[in-house]
Amino acid sequence: MRRLERIALIDRVGRELQARMSYADIETYLKQCGVDISKQTSNVNSKWVYVKELLAEEPDERVIEIADELEIDHGYVAQRHVGAADTRFWLSGHFKLFLSHISSVRAKAAQLQKSLRGYGISGFVAHEDIEPTKEWQKEIENALMSMDALVAVLSPGFKESNWTDQEVGVAVGRGVLVVPIRKGLDPYGFIAKYQGYLGDGKTVGDVAEAVFKILAKNAKTKGKMGDVLVGLVLSAKTDEEVQRWLELLKSIPGLPKRHVERLQANAGENEVLLESDSCLSSLNKLLEKYGLNAVTPAKPSPGDLDDDIPF
Repeated sequence: MRRLERIALIDRVGRELQARMSYADIETYLKQCGVDISKQTSNVNSKWVYVKELLAEEPDERVIEIADELEIDHGYVAQRHVGAADTRFWLSGHFKLFLSHISSVRAKAAQLQKSLRGYGISGFVAHEDIEPTKEWQKEIENALMSMDALVAVLSPGFKESNWTDQEVGVAVGRGVLVVPIRKGLDPYGFIAKYQGYLGDGKTVGDVAEAVFKILAKNAKTKGKMGDVLVGLVLSAKTDEEVQRWLELLKSIPGLPKRHVERLQANAGENEVLLESDSCLSSLNKLLEKYGLNAVTPAKPSPGDLDDDIPF
Protein backbone atom coordinates (compact mmCIF):
# COMPACT_ATOMS: atom_id res chain seq x y z
CA MET A 1 0.00 0.00 0.00
CA ARG A 2 1.41 3.38 -1.02
CA ARG A 3 1.78 6.14 1.57
CA LEU A 4 -1.01 8.32 0.20
CA GLU A 5 -3.32 5.30 -0.10
CA ARG A 6 -2.56 4.38 3.51
CA ILE A 7 -3.38 7.89 4.71
CA ALA A 8 -6.66 7.81 2.79
CA LEU A 9 -7.65 4.43 4.24
CA ILE A 10 -6.84 5.53 7.81
CA ASP A 11 -8.93 8.64 7.18
CA ARG A 12 -11.92 6.46 6.17
CA VAL A 13 -11.47 4.25 9.23
CA GLY A 14 -11.42 7.35 11.44
CA ARG A 15 -14.62 8.73 9.95
CA GLU A 16 -16.37 5.37 10.27
CA LEU A 17 -15.46 4.97 13.95
CA GLN A 18 -16.38 8.61 14.59
CA ALA A 19 -19.88 7.93 13.25
CA ARG A 20 -20.34 4.63 15.09
CA MET A 21 -18.74 4.91 18.52
CA SER A 22 -18.06 7.04 21.56
CA TYR A 23 -14.49 7.81 22.68
CA ALA A 24 -14.64 5.02 25.25
CA ASP A 25 -15.92 2.51 22.72
CA ILE A 26 -13.23 3.51 20.22
CA GLU A 27 -10.54 2.96 22.85
CA THR A 28 -11.94 -0.45 23.77
CA TYR A 29 -12.30 -1.51 20.15
CA LEU A 30 -8.83 -0.40 19.04
CA LYS A 31 -7.25 -2.01 22.11
CA GLN A 32 -8.90 -5.32 21.19
CA CYS A 33 -7.48 -4.90 17.69
CA GLY A 34 -3.98 -4.73 19.18
CA VAL A 35 -3.52 -0.96 18.88
CA ASP A 36 -1.46 0.71 21.62
CA ILE A 37 -3.96 3.29 22.88
CA SER A 38 -1.48 4.62 25.46
CA LYS A 39 0.43 6.44 22.72
CA GLN A 40 0.58 10.21 23.07
CA THR A 41 -2.01 12.03 20.97
CA SER A 42 -2.68 15.73 20.52
CA ASN A 43 -5.33 17.34 22.68
CA VAL A 44 -8.18 17.55 20.15
CA ASN A 45 -11.94 17.23 20.47
CA SER A 46 -12.31 15.04 17.40
CA LYS A 47 -12.77 11.28 17.43
CA TRP A 48 -11.77 11.25 13.76
CA VAL A 49 -8.39 12.90 14.43
CA TYR A 50 -7.92 10.77 17.56
CA VAL A 51 -8.27 7.55 15.54
CA LYS A 52 -5.96 8.80 12.79
CA GLU A 53 -3.22 9.63 15.29
CA LEU A 54 -3.52 6.24 17.01
CA LEU A 55 -3.30 4.38 13.69
CA ALA A 56 -0.55 6.54 12.20
CA GLU A 57 2.27 4.12 13.09
CA GLU A 58 0.33 0.85 13.08
CA PRO A 59 1.34 -1.77 10.45
CA ASP A 60 -0.57 -1.87 7.18
CA GLU A 61 -1.94 -5.32 8.05
CA ARG A 62 -3.66 -4.02 11.18
CA VAL A 63 -5.17 -1.02 9.39
CA ILE A 64 -6.48 -3.30 6.61
CA GLU A 65 -7.93 -5.81 9.08
CA ILE A 66 -9.76 -3.01 10.93
CA ALA A 67 -11.09 -1.66 7.64
CA ASP A 68 -12.27 -5.17 6.72
CA GLU A 69 -14.09 -5.58 10.02
CA LEU A 70 -15.79 -2.20 9.52
CA GLU A 71 -16.75 -3.37 6.00
CA ILE A 72 -15.00 -0.45 4.32
CA ASP A 73 -14.46 -1.27 0.65
CA HIS A 74 -10.83 -1.08 -0.49
CA GLY A 75 -8.49 -3.00 -2.77
CA TYR A 76 -5.93 -4.29 -0.30
CA VAL A 77 -5.30 -7.68 1.29
CA ALA A 78 -3.68 -8.05 4.71
CA GLN A 79 -0.51 -10.14 4.47
CA ARG A 80 -0.21 -11.89 7.84
CA HIS A 81 3.14 -13.38 8.77
CA VAL A 82 2.71 -17.12 8.71
CA GLY A 83 5.05 -18.84 11.10
CA ALA A 84 5.56 -22.41 12.25
CA ALA A 85 2.64 -22.13 14.66
CA ASP A 86 0.32 -21.35 11.73
CA THR A 87 1.52 -24.01 9.31
CA ARG A 88 1.82 -26.97 11.69
CA PHE A 89 -1.88 -27.67 12.03
CA TRP A 90 -3.79 -25.12 9.93
CA LEU A 91 -4.62 -25.94 6.30
CA SER A 92 -2.90 -23.41 4.05
CA GLY A 93 -5.16 -20.69 2.67
CA HIS A 94 -8.13 -21.69 4.87
CA PHE A 95 -10.07 -19.85 7.57
CA LYS A 96 -8.60 -20.78 10.97
CA LEU A 97 -11.27 -21.99 13.41
CA PHE A 98 -10.50 -23.29 16.91
CA LEU A 99 -12.98 -25.97 18.07
CA SER A 100 -13.29 -25.81 21.85
CA HIS A 101 -14.92 -28.90 23.39
CA ILE A 102 -14.70 -31.35 26.27
CA SER A 103 -13.46 -34.91 25.80
CA SER A 104 -16.93 -36.50 25.78
CA VAL A 105 -17.75 -34.88 22.41
CA ARG A 106 -14.33 -35.11 20.79
CA ALA A 107 -15.52 -37.65 18.19
CA LYS A 108 -18.22 -35.23 17.01
CA ALA A 109 -15.69 -32.38 17.03
CA ALA A 110 -13.37 -34.40 14.79
CA GLN A 111 -16.25 -35.11 12.38
CA LEU A 112 -17.14 -31.41 12.35
CA GLN A 113 -13.52 -30.57 11.58
CA LYS A 114 -13.65 -32.74 8.45
CA SER A 115 -17.00 -31.35 7.31
CA LEU A 116 -15.83 -27.74 7.68
CA ARG A 117 -13.08 -28.28 5.11
CA GLY A 118 -15.76 -28.23 2.43
CA TYR A 119 -16.36 -24.58 3.34
CA GLY A 120 -12.73 -23.47 3.25
CA ILE A 121 -12.47 -23.70 7.05
CA SER A 122 -9.55 -25.36 8.82
CA GLY A 123 -10.67 -26.53 12.26
CA PHE A 124 -8.26 -27.17 15.12
CA VAL A 125 -9.15 -30.13 17.36
CA ALA A 126 -6.53 -30.69 20.05
CA HIS A 127 -6.50 -34.49 20.14
CA GLU A 128 -6.43 -34.68 16.34
CA ASP A 129 -3.82 -32.02 15.60
CA ILE A 130 -1.21 -32.20 18.37
CA GLU A 131 1.57 -34.73 17.95
CA PRO A 132 2.24 -36.81 21.07
CA THR A 133 5.85 -35.60 21.15
CA LYS A 134 4.89 -31.93 21.19
CA GLU A 135 4.29 -29.82 24.27
CA TRP A 136 0.51 -29.97 24.00
CA GLN A 137 -0.21 -26.88 26.09
CA LYS A 138 2.13 -24.74 23.97
CA GLU A 139 0.53 -26.05 20.79
CA ILE A 140 -2.94 -25.14 22.05
CA GLU A 141 -1.67 -21.65 22.93
CA ASN A 142 -0.23 -21.28 19.41
CA ALA A 143 -3.56 -22.26 17.89
CA LEU A 144 -5.45 -19.86 20.14
CA MET A 145 -3.18 -16.96 19.23
CA SER A 146 -3.38 -17.59 15.47
CA MET A 147 -7.08 -18.50 15.13
CA ASP A 148 -9.53 -16.30 13.22
CA ALA A 149 -12.55 -17.38 15.32
CA LEU A 150 -13.60 -19.97 17.90
CA VAL A 151 -16.49 -22.45 18.04
CA ALA A 152 -17.52 -23.47 21.56
CA VAL A 153 -19.36 -26.81 21.64
CA LEU A 154 -21.43 -26.16 24.77
CA SER A 155 -22.21 -29.54 26.28
CA PRO A 156 -22.74 -30.36 30.00
CA GLY A 157 -19.37 -30.08 31.73
CA PHE A 158 -17.99 -27.41 29.38
CA LYS A 159 -18.45 -24.65 31.94
CA GLU A 160 -16.68 -26.63 34.67
CA SER A 161 -13.62 -27.41 32.53
CA ASN A 162 -10.71 -25.05 33.18
CA TRP A 163 -9.33 -25.64 29.69
CA THR A 164 -12.42 -24.87 27.64
CA ASP A 165 -13.32 -21.90 29.81
CA GLN A 166 -9.83 -20.47 29.33
CA GLU A 167 -9.94 -21.10 25.59
CA VAL A 168 -13.12 -19.04 25.37
CA GLY A 169 -11.46 -16.43 27.57
CA VAL A 170 -8.56 -16.07 25.14
CA ALA A 171 -11.01 -15.57 22.27
CA VAL A 172 -12.92 -12.92 24.21
CA GLY A 173 -9.67 -11.22 25.22
CA ARG A 174 -8.40 -11.15 21.64
CA GLY A 175 -11.73 -9.83 20.40
CA VAL A 176 -12.28 -12.67 17.91
CA LEU A 177 -15.73 -14.03 17.19
CA VAL A 178 -17.04 -16.85 19.41
CA VAL A 179 -19.69 -19.12 17.86
CA PRO A 180 -21.52 -21.11 20.56
CA ILE A 181 -23.01 -24.45 19.52
CA ARG A 182 -25.71 -25.29 22.08
CA LYS A 183 -25.61 -28.98 22.86
CA GLY A 184 -27.23 -29.20 26.27
CA LEU A 185 -25.82 -25.92 27.60
CA ASP A 186 -26.69 -22.28 26.87
CA PRO A 187 -24.10 -19.52 26.35
CA TYR A 188 -22.95 -17.98 29.63
CA GLY A 189 -20.64 -15.27 30.99
CA PHE A 190 -19.00 -13.10 28.34
CA ILE A 191 -20.57 -15.15 25.51
CA ALA A 192 -24.11 -14.98 26.92
CA LYS A 193 -24.81 -12.18 24.42
CA TYR A 194 -24.62 -14.72 21.60
CA GLN A 195 -27.80 -16.70 21.02
CA GLY A 196 -25.83 -19.69 19.82
CA TYR A 197 -26.78 -22.35 17.29
CA LEU A 198 -28.88 -25.27 18.55
CA GLY A 199 -26.89 -28.41 17.75
CA ASP A 200 -29.26 -30.98 19.25
CA GLY A 201 -30.93 -33.07 16.57
CA LYS A 202 -28.74 -31.63 13.79
CA THR A 203 -26.32 -33.57 11.61
CA VAL A 204 -22.63 -32.71 11.50
CA GLY A 205 -23.22 -31.36 8.00
CA ASP A 206 -26.01 -29.10 9.25
CA VAL A 207 -23.73 -27.67 11.94
CA ALA A 208 -20.85 -27.11 9.50
CA GLU A 209 -23.14 -25.23 7.11
CA ALA A 210 -24.55 -23.13 9.94
CA VAL A 211 -21.04 -22.24 11.18
CA PHE A 212 -20.03 -21.13 7.68
CA LYS A 213 -23.14 -18.94 7.33
CA ILE A 214 -22.39 -17.28 10.68
CA LEU A 215 -18.76 -16.61 9.70
CA ALA A 216 -19.86 -15.30 6.29
CA LYS A 217 -22.33 -12.87 7.85
CA ASN A 218 -20.57 -11.57 10.97
CA ALA A 219 -18.65 -8.29 10.57
CA LYS A 220 -15.64 -9.71 12.43
CA THR A 221 -15.14 -12.63 10.05
CA LYS A 222 -16.90 -11.73 6.81
CA GLY A 223 -13.87 -10.07 5.21
CA LYS A 224 -11.52 -12.89 6.13
CA MET A 225 -13.96 -15.52 4.86
CA GLY A 226 -14.22 -13.64 1.58
CA ASP A 227 -10.44 -13.41 1.23
CA VAL A 228 -10.13 -17.15 1.89
CA LEU A 229 -12.70 -18.12 -0.73
CA VAL A 230 -11.20 -15.82 -3.35
CA GLY A 231 -7.82 -17.42 -2.73
CA LEU A 232 -9.31 -20.90 -3.02
CA VAL A 233 -11.00 -20.03 -6.32
CA LEU A 234 -7.70 -18.76 -7.72
CA SER A 235 -5.78 -21.85 -6.57
CA ALA A 236 -8.43 -24.48 -7.42
CA LYS A 237 -7.21 -27.48 -9.44
CA THR A 238 -10.51 -28.77 -10.86
CA ASP A 239 -13.74 -27.40 -12.35
CA GLU A 240 -15.65 -28.77 -9.36
CA GLU A 241 -13.44 -26.90 -6.90
CA VAL A 242 -13.77 -23.62 -8.80
CA GLN A 243 -17.57 -23.92 -8.87
CA ARG A 244 -17.75 -24.92 -5.19
CA TRP A 245 -15.69 -21.97 -3.96
CA LEU A 246 -17.43 -19.52 -6.31
CA GLU A 247 -20.87 -20.56 -5.08
CA LEU A 248 -19.82 -20.16 -1.45
CA LEU A 249 -18.28 -16.77 -2.22
CA LYS A 250 -21.50 -15.60 -3.89
CA SER A 251 -23.49 -16.75 -0.85
CA ILE A 252 -21.78 -14.18 1.42
CA PRO A 253 -24.43 -11.53 2.20
CA GLY A 254 -23.46 -8.17 0.72
CA LEU A 255 -20.16 -9.49 -0.64
CA PRO A 256 -17.79 -6.47 -0.74
CA LYS A 257 -16.80 -5.44 -4.25
CA ARG A 258 -13.09 -5.64 -3.45
CA HIS A 259 -13.29 -9.44 -3.40
CA VAL A 260 -14.82 -9.53 -6.88
CA GLU A 261 -12.25 -7.04 -8.17
CA ARG A 262 -9.48 -9.27 -6.86
CA LEU A 263 -10.99 -12.22 -8.73
CA GLN A 264 -11.16 -10.20 -11.92
CA ALA A 265 -7.56 -8.99 -11.61
CA ASN A 266 -6.06 -12.41 -10.87
CA ALA A 267 -8.27 -14.84 -12.83
CA GLY A 268 -5.55 -15.21 -15.46
CA GLU A 269 -3.37 -17.04 -12.93
CA ASN A 270 -5.68 -20.08 -12.91
CA GLU A 271 -5.68 -22.11 -16.13
CA VAL A 272 -8.55 -24.29 -14.91
CA LEU A 273 -10.72 -21.21 -14.48
CA LEU A 274 -9.88 -19.81 -17.91
CA GLU A 275 -10.16 -23.10 -19.83
CA SER A 276 -13.54 -24.15 -18.42
CA ASP A 277 -16.52 -22.56 -20.15
CA SER A 278 -18.79 -23.28 -17.19
CA CYS A 279 -16.37 -21.83 -14.62
CA LEU A 280 -15.70 -18.75 -16.73
CA SER A 281 -19.43 -18.24 -17.22
CA SER A 282 -20.03 -18.42 -13.45
CA LEU A 283 -17.24 -15.93 -12.80
CA ASN A 284 -18.41 -13.48 -15.46
CA LYS A 285 -21.99 -13.54 -14.15
CA LEU A 286 -20.60 -12.45 -10.79
CA LEU A 287 -18.47 -9.73 -12.42
CA GLU A 288 -21.48 -8.47 -14.38
CA LYS A 289 -23.50 -8.20 -11.17
CA TYR A 290 -20.88 -5.79 -9.84
CA GLY A 291 -20.58 -3.82 -13.07
CA LEU A 292 -17.12 -5.19 -13.89
CA ASN A 293 -15.79 -6.25 -17.28
CA ALA A 294 -15.89 -9.94 -18.15
CA VAL A 295 -12.74 -12.06 -18.12
CA THR A 296 -11.86 -13.61 -21.46
CA PRO A 297 -9.14 -16.16 -22.20
CA ALA A 298 -6.20 -14.79 -24.17
CA LYS A 299 -6.31 -15.69 -27.86
CA PRO A 300 -3.18 -17.35 -29.26
CA SER A 301 -1.03 -15.15 -31.46
CA PRO A 302 -0.38 -16.23 -35.07
CA GLY A 303 3.10 -17.32 -34.07
CA ASP A 304 1.63 -19.84 -31.62
CA LEU A 305 -0.37 -21.68 -34.33
CA ASP A 306 1.67 -24.56 -35.70
CA ASP A 307 -0.91 -26.60 -37.67
CA ASP A 308 0.97 -26.11 -40.96
CA ILE A 309 4.43 -26.85 -39.61
CA PRO A 310 5.72 -30.25 -40.83
CA PHE A 311 6.08 -32.83 -38.09
